[in-house]
Amino acid sequence: MHSVLVQLLTLSMAAVVFVPLFRRIGLGSILAYLFAGIIIGPYVFGFINDPKEILHFSELGVVFLLFVIGLELAPAKLWQLRRAIFGLGFLQVLISGVVLAGLGLLLGLTPTVAYIAGFGLALSSTAFSIQILEDNNQMNTSHGQDTFAVLMFQDLAVVPLLASLAYFTNSGSTSFNLVAVIKVLVIILLLIFVGHYVIRHVLRLIANSDTPEVFTAMSLLIVVGSAMLMESVGLSMGMGAFLAGVLLANSEYRHELETNLAPFKGLLLGLFFIAVGMSLDLVVLAQKPHWIFLITAGFMLVKGLILFGTAKMFRRTAESARSIAFNLALGGEFAFVLFSTALAKNLLDAETTSMLNAAVTVSMALTPFLFTLNQRYLRSFSEISERPYDDIAPSNVEVIVAGFGRFGQIVSRFLNAEDVVYTILDHDAEQVDTARQFGNKVYYGDASRKDILEAAGAKKAKYFVLAIDDPEQSVEAVRIVKEHFPHLDIIARVRNRQHAIDLMEMGVTSIHRETYMTSLEVAKEVMLKRGKPIEAVERAIRNFRVHDEKILKKQLELRNDEDQMVSYTSQATKELERILTEDRDSDDLDTIDAQ
Repeated sequence: MHSVLVQLLTLSMAAVVFVPLFRRIGLGSILAYLFAGIIIGPYVFGFINDPKEILHFSELGVVFLLFVIGLELAPAKLWQLRRAIFGLGFLQVLISGVVLAGLGLLLGLTPTVAYIAGFGLALSSTAFSIQILEDNNQMNTSHGQDTFAVLMFQDLAVVPLLASLAYFTNSGSTSFNLVAVIKVLVIILLLIFVGHYVIRHVLRLIANSDTPEVFTAMSLLIVVGSAMLMESVGLSMGMGAFLAGVLLANSEYRHELETNLAPFKGLLLGLFFIAVGMSLDLVVLAQKPHWIFLITAGFMLVKGLILFGTAKMFRRTAESARSIAFNLALGGEFAFVLFSTALAKNLLDAETTSMLNAAVTVSMALTPFLFTLNQRYLRSFSEISERPYDDIAPSNVEVIVAGFGRFGQIVSRFLNAEDVVYTILDHDAEQVDTARQFGNKVYYGDASRKDILEAAGAKKAKYFVLAIDDPEQSVEAVRIVKEHFPHLDIIARVRNRQHAIDLMEMGVTSIHRETYMTSLEVAKEVMLKRGKPIEAVERAIRNFRVHDEKILKKQLELRNDEDQMVSYTSQATKELERILTEDRDSDDLDTIDAQ
């Protein structure tokens, strides 16, 4: 008991010391955990001498991570990923495994060792890859979803890979085990039934009892229970937890489950990364550093190229394909399991196993740096715009509001108060996520795309409120609406006079300049506070608006002649001043006569 507390104290102190330090210098928490593991592990200070035991326990962090991801993926969303999981994922594992095994044969490995090494290195780390995406808010991007899909297939592939080791041993049975397959199907169906029809009611009863600690205990029971149930039939624990999360994705207690499990997920994942750092065999690394780095660089380069190529085969953009390659080129935690099992069956020798494990660990340590390299220096744009657009629920809307900035928010609040059915679109993913935190129903989508507008109900809607901040995007949205949905009555907010002229040229007649009316209201208040009669102020404001609208229309006519535009604007400004001066002098004369 005392030794366990010492180990817990050591792990806690390592995390407390290194994580804030590494985050402060911009290296991230994952590298901090890895470095902490190396420092306290058996090859440096030796505070903990059995990293395998901690690694086995800390794999629960991956289990909790997959459960939380499952909570964010409703079954319908998972069904949308089926092509990426069983298409992109299958091709990546197959091609990477075959190519890497072939390279092993060329280097003189036996067919058995080449097969195990090739397909083991074809697997990637679920914990590392997903955590990096989450830390950078890219889990919901296109490349984030594809990365997740590939990792899901890799987790599924672990089972047949482990089973295939029996073909290389004399004692292994090669017959098809129908009973085992039926057992797996029964367990999966049982988990689906319990998750869909039983757990929801149990959660409701516990929530009504108003005992938060029991709800937390139930959350842990769901995750660990589903994981162990899957492990009992030979599947990975992570797959069981993930399936349980998917089944509860539409539950009203989804957010509470996620909140309760977040601390456990974070702690256990940190423990997992520390255990990986402790597992790095520095003796092997010191004895044959050139071989370790050659193996690491070789399999990461080959695997990255295959990932890029397969992603392009599935018509992903170059940006997305490269992001997938940089994020999944590393080795994975299941490679440790495969290599250890092969070692136990005498299919790999100790030295080869140590070198392969070291290469996988080094690849994990390199991945955060490679990810940063891709994001900062290789991407052709700085904003993450690969997040897939939302699926818009069909409805008979009357108004489409494009843009949920300050202007769009006020318009939508008023429409909501008047019970007007509307749809809000916004192209800023961060703005959408922030709005949803406050209960606003905003869809992430580009209002300048025909398919997005059609999904939002543009064919049946009557009004299109243009509240997009960026003038270029605003003009493009109007072009698409005019071309494909000409029946929509466009009511536009514009940023400035040039923006207004651009939209007027496209036939938009209902235009509201962003600060125009507010500025006139402020000017009106100033004049009233100076003592000018309200009738005179309102008449001056009215004259100003009429003359300014006249100027704007004339500027539209002269938009292609800059010299005439400048000349006319100068004359019109002086004319406006003259009109207002005459109106003011007339008011002064009226006041004198009245006296």
